[in-house]
Amino acid sequence: MDSFTYISVLLSIVLGLAITQVLLGFRALILTRANVKLYNPTLIWAAIALLVPIQAWWADFSMHKQPNWTFLALLMILLHAISIYMFAALVLPDISREDFVDLREHFFAHRSWLFGAVIASSVFSLSKTLTLYGHLPNLVDSTFEFTFCAGAIAAALTRSEWFHKVLAPTFGLLFAVYIALLFSRL
Repeated sequence: MDSFTYISVLLSIVLGLAITQVLLGFRALILTRANVKLYNPTLIWAAIALLVPIQAWWADFSMHKQPNWTFLALLMILLHAISIYMFAALVLPDISREDFVDLREHFFAHRSWLFGAVIASSVFSLSKTLTLYGHLPNLVDSTFEFTFCAGAIAAALTRSEWFHKVLAPTFGLLFAVYIALLFSRL
Protein backbone atom coordinates (compact mmCIF):
# COMPACT_ATOMS: atom_id res chain seq x y z
CA MET A 1 0.00 0.00 0.00
CA ASP A 2 1.46 3.38 -0.95
CA SER A 3 1.48 6.39 1.40
CA PHE A 4 -1.37 8.22 -0.30
CA THR A 5 -3.68 5.20 -0.16
CA TYR A 6 -2.87 4.71 3.51
CA ILE A 7 -3.57 8.37 4.36
CA SER A 8 -6.63 8.61 2.12
CA VAL A 9 -8.40 5.84 4.04
CA LEU A 10 -8.36 7.87 7.26
CA LEU A 11 -9.22 11.07 5.39
CA SER A 12 -12.18 9.35 3.71
CA ILE A 13 -13.50 8.11 7.06
CA VAL A 14 -13.45 11.59 8.63
CA LEU A 15 -15.00 13.25 5.57
CA GLY A 16 -17.55 10.44 5.30
CA LEU A 17 -18.57 11.08 8.90
CA ALA A 18 -19.06 14.76 8.03
CA ILE A 19 -21.37 13.85 5.16
CA THR A 20 -23.22 11.44 7.46
CA GLN A 21 -23.74 14.17 10.09
CA VAL A 22 -25.45 16.46 7.60
CA LEU A 23 -27.56 13.71 6.05
CA LEU A 24 -28.71 12.55 9.48
CA GLY A 25 -29.57 16.15 10.31
CA PHE A 26 -31.68 16.51 7.17
CA ARG A 27 -33.35 13.17 7.93
CA ALA A 28 -34.19 14.34 11.46
CA LEU A 29 -35.66 17.58 10.10
CA ILE A 30 -37.90 15.61 7.77
CA LEU A 31 -39.01 13.08 10.40
CA THR A 32 -39.78 15.75 13.01
CA ARG A 33 -40.95 18.48 10.63
CA ALA A 34 -44.06 19.21 12.71
CA ASN A 35 -41.78 20.25 15.58
CA VAL A 36 -39.26 22.24 13.56
CA LYS A 37 -39.28 25.94 12.81
CA LEU A 38 -37.16 26.32 9.68
CA TYR A 39 -34.62 29.08 9.10
CA ASN A 40 -33.31 29.56 5.56
CA PRO A 41 -29.71 30.52 6.44
CA THR A 42 -29.37 27.30 8.45
CA LEU A 43 -30.68 25.22 5.55
CA ILE A 44 -28.30 26.93 3.12
CA TRP A 45 -25.35 26.39 5.47
CA ALA A 46 -26.37 22.75 5.84
CA ALA A 47 -26.32 22.33 2.05
CA ILE A 48 -22.88 23.95 1.96
CA ALA A 49 -21.76 21.67 4.82
CA LEU A 50 -22.80 18.71 2.68
CA LEU A 51 -20.82 19.94 -0.33
CA VAL A 52 -17.63 20.93 1.51
CA PRO A 53 -16.49 17.40 2.47
CA ILE A 54 -17.34 16.14 -1.01
CA GLN A 55 -15.28 18.93 -2.58
CA ALA A 56 -12.41 18.34 -0.12
CA TRP A 57 -12.36 14.61 -0.85
CA TRP A 58 -12.39 15.33 -4.60
CA ALA A 59 -9.64 17.96 -4.36
CA ASP A 60 -7.46 15.85 -2.06
CA PHE A 61 -7.09 13.23 -4.76
CA SER A 62 -4.40 15.52 -6.21
CA MET A 63 -2.22 14.45 -3.27
CA HIS A 64 -1.74 11.05 -4.91
CA LYS A 65 1.16 12.60 -6.82
CA GLN A 66 2.91 13.63 -3.60
CA PRO A 67 6.13 11.58 -3.31
CA ASN A 68 7.25 12.65 0.19
CA TRP A 69 5.10 12.67 3.29
CA THR A 70 5.77 14.18 6.70
CA PHE A 71 3.94 13.96 9.99
CA LEU A 72 3.24 17.71 9.80
CA ALA A 73 1.59 17.23 6.39
CA LEU A 74 -0.51 14.37 7.79
CA LEU A 75 -1.48 16.56 10.75
CA MET A 76 -2.59 19.44 8.47
CA ILE A 77 -4.60 17.04 6.29
CA LEU A 78 -6.36 15.58 9.33
CA LEU A 79 -6.95 18.95 11.00
CA HIS A 80 -8.50 20.19 7.75
CA ALA A 81 -10.80 17.15 7.63
CA ILE A 82 -11.65 17.45 11.34
CA SER A 83 -12.57 21.13 10.96
CA ILE A 84 -14.85 20.19 8.05
CA TYR A 85 -16.42 17.51 10.25
CA MET A 86 -17.01 20.05 13.03
CA PHE A 87 -18.69 22.44 10.58
CA ALA A 88 -20.95 19.61 9.44
CA ALA A 89 -21.62 18.47 13.01
CA LEU A 90 -22.61 21.93 14.25
CA VAL A 91 -24.76 23.20 11.38
CA LEU A 92 -27.91 21.26 12.34
CA PRO A 93 -29.11 20.41 15.85
CA ASP A 94 -29.51 16.97 17.35
CA ILE A 95 -33.25 16.39 17.25
CA SER A 96 -35.47 13.96 19.09
CA ARG A 97 -39.13 13.41 18.25
CA GLU A 98 -40.33 15.19 21.39
CA ASP A 99 -38.27 18.36 21.05
CA PHE A 100 -39.42 21.54 19.40
CA VAL A 101 -36.51 22.92 17.40
CA ASP A 102 -36.08 26.47 16.18
CA LEU A 103 -33.30 26.47 13.57
CA ARG A 104 -32.82 30.22 13.92
CA GLU A 105 -32.30 29.86 17.66
CA HIS A 106 -29.86 26.98 17.12
CA PHE A 107 -27.95 28.96 14.48
CA PHE A 108 -27.41 32.02 16.65
CA ALA A 109 -26.63 29.94 19.75
CA HIS A 110 -23.83 28.11 17.94
CA ARG A 111 -22.75 30.53 15.20
CA SER A 112 -19.37 31.37 16.77
CA TRP A 113 -18.38 27.71 16.94
CA LEU A 114 -19.86 26.97 13.52
CA PHE A 115 -17.94 29.75 11.82
CA GLY A 116 -14.88 29.00 13.94
CA ALA A 117 -14.88 25.60 12.21
CA VAL A 118 -15.15 27.31 8.80
CA ILE A 119 -12.23 29.61 9.71
CA ALA A 120 -10.20 26.61 10.87
CA SER A 121 -11.03 24.78 7.65
CA SER A 122 -9.68 27.63 5.52
CA VAL A 123 -6.55 28.00 7.67
CA PHE A 124 -5.83 24.26 7.62
CA SER A 125 -6.53 24.06 3.88
CA LEU A 126 -3.93 26.74 3.20
CA SER A 127 -1.53 25.17 5.73
CA LYS A 128 -2.00 21.75 4.15
CA THR A 129 -0.91 23.04 0.74
CA LEU A 130 1.99 24.93 2.30
CA THR A 131 3.29 21.88 4.19
CA LEU A 132 2.79 19.48 1.28
CA TYR A 133 4.13 21.61 -1.57
CA GLY A 134 6.11 24.41 0.10
CA HIS A 135 3.86 27.20 -1.19
CA LEU A 136 0.33 28.53 -0.88
CA PRO A 137 -2.29 27.47 -3.45
CA ASN A 138 -2.50 29.37 -6.73
CA LEU A 139 -3.85 32.93 -6.65
CA VAL A 140 -7.47 32.02 -7.46
CA ASP A 141 -7.60 29.25 -4.85
CA SER A 142 -5.90 31.40 -2.19
CA THR A 143 -8.21 34.33 -2.92
CA PHE A 144 -11.28 32.14 -2.40
CA GLU A 145 -9.83 30.65 0.80
CA PHE A 146 -9.05 34.11 2.23
CA THR A 147 -12.52 35.32 1.19
CA PHE A 148 -14.18 32.33 2.89
CA CYS A 149 -12.09 32.96 6.01
CA ALA A 150 -12.92 36.69 6.09
CA GLY A 151 -16.62 35.96 5.59
CA ALA A 152 -16.58 33.40 8.39
CA ILE A 153 -14.82 35.84 10.74
CA ALA A 154 -17.48 38.46 9.99
CA ALA A 155 -20.22 35.86 10.49
CA ALA A 156 -18.78 34.71 13.82
CA LEU A 157 -18.68 38.29 15.09
CA THR A 158 -22.00 39.53 13.67
CA ARG A 159 -25.40 38.84 15.20
CA SER A 160 -27.31 40.82 12.59
CA GLU A 161 -30.03 38.67 11.08
CA TRP A 162 -30.09 40.48 7.73
CA PHE A 163 -26.31 39.98 7.46
CA HIS A 164 -26.71 36.22 7.88
CA LYS A 165 -29.66 36.10 5.49
CA VAL A 166 -27.45 37.72 2.84
CA LEU A 167 -24.21 35.92 3.72
CA ALA A 168 -25.53 32.34 3.50
CA PRO A 169 -26.67 32.46 -0.16
CA THR A 170 -23.65 34.61 -1.09
CA PHE A 171 -21.32 32.05 0.48
CA GLY A 172 -23.19 29.25 -1.30
CA LEU A 173 -22.84 31.00 -4.65
CA LEU A 174 -19.14 31.70 -4.05
CA PHE A 175 -18.55 28.08 -3.11
CA ALA A 176 -20.31 26.91 -6.29
CA VAL A 177 -18.12 29.25 -8.37
CA TYR A 178 -15.03 28.01 -6.48
CA ILE A 179 -15.88 24.41 -7.35
CA ALA A 180 -16.71 25.26 -10.98
CA LEU A 181 -13.47 27.21 -11.52
CA LEU A 182 -11.03 24.95 -9.71
CA PHE A 183 -12.49 21.49 -9.19
CA SER A 184 -14.84 20.60 -12.03
CA ARG A 185 -12.27 18.04 -13.21
CA LEU A 186 -9.50 16.12 -11.48
